[in-house]
Amino acid sequence: MSTVTAPRRRSRLGWNLLGLLVFVTAGFPVYWMLNTAFKPAADAIDPDPSLLPTGLTLSNFGRALDIADFWGPVGRSLIVSLAVVVIGMAVGLLAALAISRFAFRGRKIVIVGILAVQMVPLVAMIIPVFLLLNDLGQYDRLTGLIITYLTFILPFTVWTLRGFIVNIPRELEEAAMVDGCSRTSAFIRVVFPLLAPGMVATSVYGFIQAWNEYLYALMLLSQKNQTATVWLGNFTTKHGTEYAPMMAGSTMMAVPIVVLFLLVQRKMAAGLTAGAVKG
Repeated sequence: MSTVTAPRRRSRLGWNLLGLLVFVTAGFPVYWMLNTAFKPAADAIDPDPSLLPTGLTLSNFGRALDIADFWGPVGRSLIVSLAVVVIGMAVGLLAALAISRFAFRGRKIVIVGILAVQMVPLVAMIIPVFLLLNDLGQYDRLTGLIITYLTFILPFTVWTLRGFIVNIPRELEEAAMVDGCSRTSAFIRVVFPLLAPGMVATSVYGFIQAWNEYLYALMLLSQKNQTATVWLGNFTTKHGTEYAPMMAGSTMMAVPIVVLFLLVQRKMAAGLTAGAVKG
């Protein structure tokens, strides 16, 4: 029995060490951002930095708020991100429902098209998107940026929600319809509550994607309409980069994401595991 237990213990120890390595690798950049944000500006550019904080200060946050308008870009990022999530979920849910529950000509082509769109590099579409928005009068407007974000967030939303809907048995809807519910009522009363965790997980992903996007926001908006990610570029000037205030600004930018995750963490965990096992 000991010969069986020992390999299992070594295997478990190996997986634990691997998990710890992944955690340290993923968590160290976040720790370094916080460490730099709260340390004096002079220590942030020290050629021999300390892994542990040597002194704490809030002056970097004041500098970050003074160097350029902070609340304007953050407000615009919130508007864009929330609009992308709301529109993407409304359209994506209807599209996913149609693909997963109804048979129509060209259904497989639509599914393949959704996958193909996600394979196109975003960098490759910058010039066509710029020219199209300029012709439509949407350059340097938040509506144009929202439409652009939807082009690569909506396909993922449709594909993800389709996977959740497919794993909800049709028999539940049919039983509700036998009891007198219409198709719409059966969806609202039966399918929608089961789909809610998946919708939360998909919404959080869409929000994070729109909130953190930099390249299109830089190319499609002028400085007066810049979003929060582009705002961080104000810390790099011809005189150099102010790393400590930049990290303070990055910390403030991460707060909405952390708050959102804490509010929906249970639903998100349920959504990420939903559909892992058929039935």
